[in-house]
Amino acid sequence: MLLAFSWTIILCFVGFQYLREKQYKSEFLNAQLQLYNSHLVRAIESGASAEEFIASHEAPFDELRISIIAHSGAVVYDNMLSLDSLDNHSRRPEVAAALKSGAAYNIGRLSASDGREYFYSAMRGEKMVVRTAIPYSASLRELLEADRTFLGIMMAVSLAMSVLAFLGTRRLGKNIERLNRFAEKAEKGEPFDDDKMFPNDELGSISNHIVQLYKQWQQTIKDRDIAHEAALREEQEKIRIKRQLTNNINHELKTPVASMQVCLETLLSGINLSEEKRLELIERCYTNNERLRRLLSEASLITRMEDGSQLIDKESVIVNNIIDEIAEELQIMPEEERFDLHVDFDEPVIVGGNPSLIVSIFRNLTENAIAYSGGKNIYISLIENNESLCRIRFEDDGCGVDDKHLSRLFERFYRVDKGRSRQIGGTGLGLAIVKHAVQFHGGTIIVSNRPGGGLRFDFFLRK
Repeated sequence: MLLAFSWTIILCFVGFQYLREKQYKSEFLNAQLQLYNSHLVRAIESGASAEEFIASHEAPFDELRISIIAHSGAVVYDNMLSLDSLDNHSRRPEVAAALKSGAAYNIGRLSASDGREYFYSAMRGEKMVVRTAIPYSASLRELLEADRTFLGIMMAVSLAMSVLAFLGTRRLGKNIERLNRFAEKAEKGEPFDDDKMFPNDELGSISNHIVQLYKQWQQTIKDRDIAHEAALREEQEKIRIKRQLTNNINHELKTPVASMQVCLETLLSGINLSEEKRLELIERCYTNNERLRRLLSEASLITRMEDGSQLIDKESVIVNNIIDEIAEELQIMPEEERFDLHVDFDEPVIVGGNPSLIVSIFRNLTENAIAYSGGKNIYISLIENNESLCRIRFEDDGCGVDDKHLSRLFERFYRVDKGRSRQIGGTGLGLAIVKHAVQFHGGTIIVSNRPGGGLRFDFFLRK
């Protein structure tokens, strides 16, 4: 459309210029003839004859035909044709125009007198009209034609400009098409996967900003959806874990409750029991009651860490002091159950956390080693300590576990040897508490079999 509009303007301009140049050349030729006509008019009006003037003045063109016409239209002189063969010229266009306006010319009119084509130029005097004419030959036609070189140059320049305009508008059109495709995709909420940048111009800059904003908006929506799905999965996982925890607690409660019920029913039945048997039943009730208390306490601690971790207070905790407390507790154990604690902490370690939770990490790992490892030594080492975290290793020299059990040791109520665990009185939540306490302090914990035997727990705590 732009090219058609441009070429319409160009052709109009070239056509106008062509006609203007042709008119200019015709007027220039007419001016030369009119100069001759004016001299002839003055000579005749001063009393000289036409023959005398023609003989004494050089004609501006060869084969110049000179006619003198009365205002009535009668031809009174013609230097080429006899007067008898000439009719009234009052209706000749150039004569009629000269009588009306004083001067006129006519291009390429066919003469009714001799059948030739002439260029006529006429001028009115007081009593007559002087008309000169040049035969409209090929040379005269060529003279009056507009300069074709000018037309050629104009057309070439116009063509070159059209090509440049086409390339420019084509590039602009493609960018507008891309922007239109983007608008269609944006309207449907579809991703705009065209990674090609728009050109570095005003439209391109605006388009790039719009596309980038749209992509950022899409990414924000995508991130929001991902976060929503993750939160939904996390919530569903919490519900599943709570349901599983509830079921597991119910299952774990059955054994001690049933045992306590049997003991109490026996005591209340009125059966004569020896003092020793009575104490045994009471001690069994106490043991099962203590197991129930620990089970409920530890389940409550895990739930509190999962649901209300932001409500748990934090303060500066010196890890070295906690390890010293563990060492003192080990010292007061019976000698046959006592473990030797080997500590490799060559500097003070201070973390920001909850004292009771950090204590539960070391105490549960220690109790787990005492109850299940079958070894006699515990090793606690400081692997790394910097401004952001401390990395600690906890090991025992026991029997370890099969590799197939390692990935499940931190699961709630998971036991490698279920029968032995219940006999010892474990709740099955100790290592689960350790994992949650470590995660509460921004860390992770992994377990592996120690090369020399036993288990190795590597974990870190954020400061």
